[in-house]
Amino acid sequence: MIKAIITDIEGTTTDINFVHKVLFPYSRQKMAAFLNHEQNKPHVITELGHVRHEMGKMDASLDEVIDQLIAWIDKDEKIAPLKNIQGFIWLQGFEKGEFKGHLYQDAYDNLCRWHNAGIKLYVYSSGSVKAQQLLFKHSDFGDIRYLFSGFFDTSVGAKKEPSSYHNILEEIQFLPNETLFLSDVVDELNAASVNGIQTRLLNRDNQVFAAHSHPVCLSFNDIKI
Repeated sequence: MIKAIITDIEGTTTDINFVHKVLFPYSRQKMAAFLNHEQNKPHVITELGHVRHEMGKMDASLDEVIDQLIAWIDKDEKIAPLKNIQGFIWLQGFEKGEFKGHLYQDAYDNLCRWHNAGIKLYVYSSGSVKAQQLLFKHSDFGDIRYLFSGFFDTSVGAKKEPSSYHNILEEIQFLPNETLFLSDVVDELNAASVNGIQTRLLNRDNQVFAAHSHPVCLSFNDIKI
């Protein structure tokens, strides 16, 4: 019996195009103006220090930092200070109403159904917890953060590493066979299944060609638990 469901966001609850064609370009476009205006705020100072550490150049100028952040965006790097700074920028965009967080209707309907049935719901995404919560706070269906019992990002480990899912299980305190992980990425599902977690591959656009042994669903409506 499934007692906990962990879901990815990008390509799973949310159209991958929203992330890559709305959120990423927005943070890229606003990066320089945001950092030039906010660079002296304590939370921004902290992240700039982390960026310089990642660069291996603690005396890097702000312009050099901006160039590095944009380069990381272009390469879709999963680097914590980048994700945190993007979260600060997206917050402004959401609060200004420049976009809403996309959520598939089938994802919303089933997340509500599972929540009402007493199943604990969690999110695990490469985007920062802050960015995850922003998307669900400002979603197409309003603020739906109440549906979730917890949010996880790469601070628990990389999404393709089995140890990350062990860390999540330790946190949520459910047995592997009571837990279901949803993703559109085979390597992530492989890493979860190493720990005995049940899996479903969301293949919304029939674009997953890698060999795998995970049950395939075209939408959340196909997920039988």
